Amino acid sequence: MAVITMREALNQAMREEMRRDEGVFLMGEEVAAYQGAYKVSKGLLEEFGDKRVIDSPITELGFAGLGVGAAMVGLRPVIEFMTFNFSILATDQIINSAAKMRYMSGGQFKIPIVFRGPNGSAFQVSSQHSQALESWYSHFPGLKVVMPSTPADAKGLLKSAIRDDDPVIFLEQERMYGNKGEVPEDEDFTIPLGVADIKREGKDATIVARSLMVPFALKAAEELEKQGVSVEVVDPRTIRPLDIETIVNSVKKTNRVVVAEESHAFCGVGAEISAQIMEHAFDYLDAPVVRVSGVDAPMPYAKSLEKLALPDVARLVQAVRQVAYLD
Repeated sequence: MAVITMREALNQAMREEMRRDEGVFLMGEEVAAYQGAYKVSKGLLEEFGDKRVIDSPITELGFAGLGVGAAMVGLRPVIEFMTFNFSILATDQIINSAAKMRYMSGGQFKIPIVFRGPNGSAFQVSSQHSQALESWYSHFPGLKVVMPSTPADAKGLLKSAIRDDDPVIFLEQERMYGNKGEVPEDEDFTIPLGVADIKREGKDATIVARSLMVPFALKAAEELEKQGVSVEVVDPRTIRPLDIETIVNSVKKTNRVVVAEESHAFCGVGAEISAQIMEHAFDYLDAPVVRVSGVDAPMPYAKSLEKLALPDVARLVQAVRQVAYLD
């Protein structure tokens, strides 16, 4: 094990997969000479050269489409969006081409492509650069959607995503690139897509959290432990396919659940998880499902307002106390 940051874990995953398979290449804005806007691709140009680490023009639709074409002929592109907000410009290629080509060709084409980059809120980058887009991409059959919350998960899931024969949306939280954690040094280390992880075991209530909300949920669980409430924290890790079985089994044990997300609540992933809990575990619930989400408004620029727009530990503690009928 080595203690490294999230950005270093992602870098390791790409480096190891590029060494393993010459068909893997990285393309995006400033990924080569500048080594990535967040330095995730640091050193890759030096090792693999400009045929496999490619700086693109500022044309998301164009280089996303080039990546889809490359995947159709057997390469394994990793397409980086400087921020996933910019992927909005490439949704025609992601949704109408990548997601549907295998189905529409009757399986004649595989589309082994990863679209990756920072998702969600950062620090004072305002409305147009702070959107969490996982519910958009999870809506469409043909796309897999991954959201790691630790360096180990980031490395293991990205390696699996690169090896997958279907298109994967790999969403890295912008605030978490500097987070540190233990990561296996084994180059064969992978984490299968579609398998949730119990980050903390408990018996009184479950918090289902993903990405940025996982460390918040763990801190809330520590605070609630002092209040005599044992909280289990479940991280789906993959939004599509969703490991609803692990979530439901946790709810059956604790009988209470809070779903936490930084994205907007309306038509969100939390709404889907809540609905599936109601479908599969209604008789086990001792309280209604409570969702804790970002506010239903564009992200403000002012630091004080930005803080108010996002869920925090106090809101998670309050929500758990609510479902446990302690308030």
